[in-house]
Amino acid sequence: MDIAGWLTGRRLRAQGLVLALALWSIYSWVIATPGLRDRNGNLKGTDFLHFYTLGSLAIAHRGEALYDMSAQAVLASQRVPAAAGIRYLPLYPPQVSVLFAPFARFSYPTALALWAVISGLIYAACCYGVWRVCSRLSGYRGTLALLAAAFPSFFHLIAWGQTSALALACFTVAFLCFRKRHEFVAGIALGLLIFKPQLALAGVILFLSLGSWRMIAGAIASSAIEMAAGVLYYGLAPLVAWFQTIWHVRQVGYALEPRPYQTHSLRTFWSMLIPWNSISLALYVISAIVVLAWTIQVWKRSQSWELRFSILLLATVLVSPHLTVYDLVILAPALLLLANWLLSQTEMRRWPKIGVLLYLVYILPLVGFLTRWTHMQLSVLAMTALAYEIWRVVRSDDVLRCAVGANVRSVQV
Repeated sequence: MDIAGWLTGRRLRAQGLVLALALWSIYSWVIATPGLRDRNGNLKGTDFLHFYTLGSLAIAHRGEALYDMSAQAVLASQRVPAAAGIRYLPLYPPQVSVLFAPFARFSYPTALALWAVISGLIYAACCYGVWRVCSRLSGYRGTLALLAAAFPSFFHLIAWGQTSALALACFTVAFLCFRKRHEFVAGIALGLLIFKPQLALAGVILFLSLGSWRMIAGAIASSAIEMAAGVLYYGLAPLVAWFQTIWHVRQVGYALEPRPYQTHSLRTFWSMLIPWNSISLALYVISAIVVLAWTIQVWKRSQSWELRFSILLLATVLVSPHLTVYDLVILAPALLLLANWLLSQTEMRRWPKIGVLLYLVYILPLVGFLTRWTHMQLSVLAMTALAYEIWRVVRSDDVLRCAVGANVRSVQV
């Protein structure tokens, strides 16, 4: 494998091995403490406490407390005494609490371990499912397994105890269905993202612009069924409370993103770089429109599923109004698909930037902490540049087809 000259298969394997050993060794050492607090004083599992608390509310059928921060903080300290004083902003729709009810029947350490195993298995299955359809990557199973294990976003997913593996599964199933032209089923998979609605924004705009009505119908059906699960369990009041919470979320943005340097989207890129809210918001909207325009053009003009789905995933991340480092795990299919596409090109050196940008998108989340001082999230720049390069590939193919067509017509004349 030689993606960009110096990025040889041997070097990627060596770097993947070193990175995997470093990340997981450090993680094991940090959590290897007798209690539920790690060596840094943080609760083990971090965000999983919130899902554990939501599951506890579901067991007690306390729908009225799903969007009450104080009530949840009290319950969390009762179920997990080591979590006393920790508060989370409740933004998940009611059905998420029902999903975690079975986990809340176990002790917190057991539930956390179960969720970590399930998340890891989902991640592995998604990577394997995409790898299976990437014919050019069939001979690099070991290298890709190492890189998958060392993917910084996967590390954060496990360390935070988050739900992004479920979002990755939705995108992976949608991709596999799109390849076989099963648009309605693909829409069903994407509609399930209603539990993280910010990840559906780019897809909604894209498919509405394309008039993909079968896909949209599937998405509406699955999202409605998923939301209905919460209504059937609690009644309508918690769903209404969720909509009200989402509507007023800008008023509590400080609680939503207490560590902005761990976010990776155009909105927080501009808000960290520009101190004036109105200007940063305007720049976010303009840049998001540009990225969406590239995405729509790629889907309209290209027949390559690798390019189409990769830019959709990049746009999903960039356009999202809220995206934390663990959500970058949804880019795993894009990294595989673009590597496969690049290896399929007879003249790989025609697109050297794509190989380098793939590497940067993969590795830059590791240095996100530098943004506390630089105020510039480099991963966002790399993802935007990669989306631009995909658009350039499609545009150059259009120019080439036009030139060939013109030559054919001149010969005929």
